[in-house]
Amino acid sequence: MKIHEYQGKELFRRYEVPVPFGVPAMTVDEAIKAVDTVMSKTGGEVVVVKAQIHAGGRGMGGGVKVCKGKAAALEAIKAIYGMQLVTHQTGPEGKQVQRLLIEQGLDIKHEYYLGITLDRDTGRVTVMASTEGGMEIEEVAAKSPEKILKEAIVPGMGWQDYQGRRLGFALGLDAKQVGVFNTFMHKLCKCYEDMDCSLLEINPLITTGDGRVLALDAKINFDDNGLYRHKELEEWRDLSEEDPSEIEASKYDLSFINLDGTIGCMVNGAGLAMSTMDIIKHYGGSPANFLDVGGGATAEKVTAAFKIITSDANVKGIFVNIFGGIMKCDTIANGVVTAVKEVGLKVPLVVRLEGTNVELGKKIIADSGLNVQTCIDMADGAKKIVELTK
Repeated sequence: MKIHEYQGKELFRRYEVPVPFGVPAMTVDEAIKAVDTVMSKTGGEVVVVKAQIHAGGRGMGGGVKVCKGKAAALEAIKAIYGMQLVTHQTGPEGKQVQRLLIEQGLDIKHEYYLGITLDRDTGRVTVMASTEGGMEIEEVAAKSPEKILKEAIVPGMGWQDYQGRRLGFALGLDAKQVGVFNTFMHKLCKCYEDMDCSLLEINPLITTGDGRVLALDAKINFDDNGLYRHKELEEWRDLSEEDPSEIEASKYDLSFINLDGTIGCMVNGAGLAMSTMDIIKHYGGSPANFLDVGGGATAEKVTAAFKIITSDANVKGIFVNIFGGIMKCDTIANGVVTAVKEVGLKVPLVVRLEGTNVELGKKIIADSGLNVQTCIDMADGAKKIVELTK
């Protein structure tokens, strides 16, 4: 689950992580009022108008403007609100800006990159930092990997003072700033752990002319598996930023990710789903989705999954690939038959069933009268669906 920058900063405030003063706005009128609020609260005439979408690179796409004076701020608000903001993370279609953050301008001395995530190579939560703040970290990693500094957090110990000193001095901070930075890191790491984050990124982290350390940005992703512990986050979910098919799939507890291919996939088990996508690519096709119906899916879930796949206009064929263990083949077969009868079958369908109750599953499909292709194994099924979609 992702949240907006202004929501991330609200969470930072709960953990006493320093952030600039800012006011979120859902309309142009709210944004105009927010300009007055920020200026009167901070006593400054410089404000920053920031588009709020679930994507990085907003500044490079024209979604962040530093404005001196109210007139310039109003001009920026009208230009940014409602725009179709295109960044390297949105794709060419972009995302419409429906929320803004009006924030105080600051005397920035230096910009840094700071991120916390799980390093799967070491199996430890790792803090990454760089003096190259404001840039895309992927670009820094590609061109100057030596500029990315890392500190792994030992499980059960949390962030240590020596790590703050080592990282702070490596970033070029002076002795006083290193102490401020270390306190900052203790609070930030606690936020990451307490809230079951999968990514916490600040780009840029800044130092100011008067020696403060602040989070000028806040990008936070949460591990969906831990959301049951944080019911309060549900109200922060912005459904307008999510794929409608993925929202529908979540209602049935289906693991679904929309892709840009033409072959819909319905599979049980994440590993088999990944393998199915790979083998479709191997034979020249392109998967339209990742869909794991799970080991204990019901006929209702299977029906819902089939409807979600067929709602995608790009889908030119469907490959059902089930290895029945806990999931029984006859359950899948009943779900497929029910779904096809409800929504109709306008594209080729190839079904591969293997495992528990496989013969019963095949009989259910055969007796249904549906125009369904069967196959010998996964490779045969992938070849057939690729050929049929061509």
